Amino acid sequence: MPTLHPQIVNALEVMKTLGLKPIEAMTPAEARLQMEATAQSRKAEPLPVGRVEERMITGPGGLIRLRLYWPSASGAVPSIAYYHGGGHVIGSLDTHDLIARNLCAGAGALVASVDYRMGPEHRFPAAVDDSFAALRWLHANAASLGADPQRLGVHGDSAGANLAAVMALMARDAGGPKLRLQSLVYPISDYTLSNPSYATFAEGYGLLTRAAMVWFQQHYLRSPADAEDWRASPIKAASLKGVAPAIVVTAECDVLHDDGARYAEALRGAGVAVEYREFPGMIHGFLGMVPAIDDAMNGQRAVAAAFKRAFT
Repeated sequence: MPTLHPQIVNALEVMKTLGLKPIEAMTPAEARLQMEATAQSRKAEPLPVGRVEERMITGPGGLIRLRLYWPSASGAVPSIAYYHGGGHVIGSLDTHDLIARNLCAGAGALVASVDYRMGPEHRFPAAVDDSFAALRWLHANAASLGADPQRLGVHGDSAGANLAAVMALMARDAGGPKLRLQSLVYPISDYTLSNPSYATFAEGYGLLTRAAMVWFQQHYLRSPADAEDWRASPIKAASLKGVAPAIVVTAECDVLHDDGARYAEALRGAGVAVEYREFPGMIHGFLGMVPAIDDAMNGQRAVAAAFKRAFT
């Protein structure tokens, strides 16, 4: 069995003392509150950005809120559509504000964080529809936002990485917008929850247990049949050929480890350029565990560097 990193062991002990409840033992409302409180408790200083502004755009199910982060740079900058994690049920622009700021500063790009609709109030494919509407808006309005429409990427973690992967497929199928990079951090690539890492890391490796993933699945999908739809499980797409180049980041000790590793392998098999980074001894969600976990910033830097290369 893989060995947890000492910093992760300490973090898990802190989680115990905080009395965090298992996700699967809560209602969606309770789980959202707990995630918000956990994010607020981390006393990390984000990298400085130029400015931040919120916009409301028209989406397929009503207005979609975006939080836009501009870097301190002159001239037309690249842009990144960012989809937060949280199993398509929890998480928000606020829980992922630190990572969004750091990505903006690190990649030197305009980051548009998308407040897509979530289950169980708005089940699949509402999140997918909102995410693509936001991506198309970002591309169409790039010039007025001070961005270069030819340098566009997508980024997400967990459920957000699932959406980012689906966006790359939808953009390919729609003939645009053309993406320079899809950044997928511990993605959900197969909502059938059938990969071996679901058994290997079923519990004892943080809040994302196998039972929690079942909880997310049941609150997001309309029925188990949706897991066969490539918009929910991008690895089930008929072909991955021709999608944007990718960086795929996984945590070694994560129920979603094999989702990421197998998606990276499938992309490579389809002729897509892939940078794959596995972080030993890490658990799901480690990228946000600043400042307690050193690899949190190492992972964020790896993603930012990949975008900088893609935008060059």
